[in-house]
Amino acid sequence: MEKNDIANLKKRYLVWFYKTTKETLDRIERKFTQVEIDLFILKELKASDKAGRIGNFIAEFEAYTQTKEKDGLSLKFDGDNLKAEYIFLDLKLKAIEKAIVQELGKPALEEIKALYEKEFTERILKSTEH
Repeated sequence: MEKNDIANLKKRYLVWFYKTTKETLDRIERKFTQVEIDLFILKELKASDKAGRIGNFIAEFEAYTQTKEKDGLSLKFDGDNLKAEYIFLDLKLKAIEKAIVQELGKPALEEIKALYEKEFTERILKSTEH
């Protein structure tokens, strides 16, 4: 096998490994980033509903946000401590990033991160689910 073929195999594996690990970690972290945004939106909605006409919708959104926050906490924490699975995923992603830099260089890590963000942004924009 040629050197270039081996390099391509390593790159594809590292891209796949980065993607799958980052995706799993993002499933947990996005709960917290979404709740942060949801709480801001909730505050804005409450402030805008002077007449109280959308109170039921606001209450539903608030319950949804609280459930999301509880879900996130249960995925990331065991009591006051980070879950071992979360710690493992975080350290695994950092190790994969170091492996990418070692094998392919820092520009490749930046490229892989950009490709990941582009893919997931495109998935969101193409999604027809509500």
